[in-house]
Amino acid sequence: MPLRKLKPTTAATRYYSISTFEEITKTKPEKSLLGPMKKSGGRNSYGRVTSRHRGGGHKRRYRIIDFKRDKHDILAKVTAIEYDPNRATRIALVQYVDGEKRYILAPEGLKVNDQIVAGNEVEIKIGNAMPLKAIPVNTQIHNIEMREGKGGQVARSAGNFATVQAKEGDYVLLKFPSGEIRNIRSGCYATIGMLGNLDHQKISVGKAGRSRWLGIRSHVRGVAMNPVDHPMGGGEGKTSGGGHPVSPWGQKSKGLKTRKKKKSSSKYIVKRRK
Repeated sequence: MPLRKLKPTTAATRYYSISTFEEITKTKPEKSLLGPMKKSGGRNSYGRVTSRHRGGGHKRRYRIIDFKRDKHDILAKVTAIEYDPNRATRIALVQYVDGEKRYILAPEGLKVNDQIVAGNEVEIKIGNAMPLKAIPVNTQIHNIEMREGKGGQVARSAGNFATVQAKEGDYVLLKFPSGEIRNIRSGCYATIGMLGNLDHQKISVGKAGRSRWLGIRSHVRGVAMNPVDHPMGGGEGKTSGGGHPVSPWGQKSKGLKTRKKKKSSSKYIVKRRK
């Protein structure tokens, strides 16, 4: 997916880049697979901001994605590759031989009219889903379940994939996009291939207004605030070496490990993420 740079006719367009969208084959979503999306503005059920710098943005509708791939041993044909405003990767509209339509995450190389299938004993082919125990070592996979039947939770963003490292007993050793190496139950499902839209991270937003269209509000630095608003605020002139960078509530914000030491799933982690 190449990017398109705009002519620098204004200050904003000088650094502006957008996707060419050349892989998109259908511009209107499938009506039966849409759901409502309510904006939270970063607020919880009490109306308090728990996730800062969120709000506004263009109205969106949710695309119902099949993360479980639980329609086993039934062939499906890819009818379209579509844009999804709610995620970085593209989505594929597939139609099963019984007539049902579903959305799946579109891996790199998946094209219209390709046939895919999910099941315990299916071909190792891009877009096919199967249990980890059936996938050969060194295969790139995405949309990986952490618990059997729960649906894919790992490697779901543009250009992401995990790699099968080894198999031992009831577990398969995977290397995740974060660099973490971890054991997952061999009955968990995953999909073959890496996700498409590889150039997504190279897109330059170009101007502040474009971030606002995406629902991202401006991030004010703590050192630019007053002492009443932030632990790093205030001071005559710029302060150097004033202390460790912290959040507005005093928690260290660079390099602090926040994972619970007694978390039960830690026994499955062979190597922590970078």
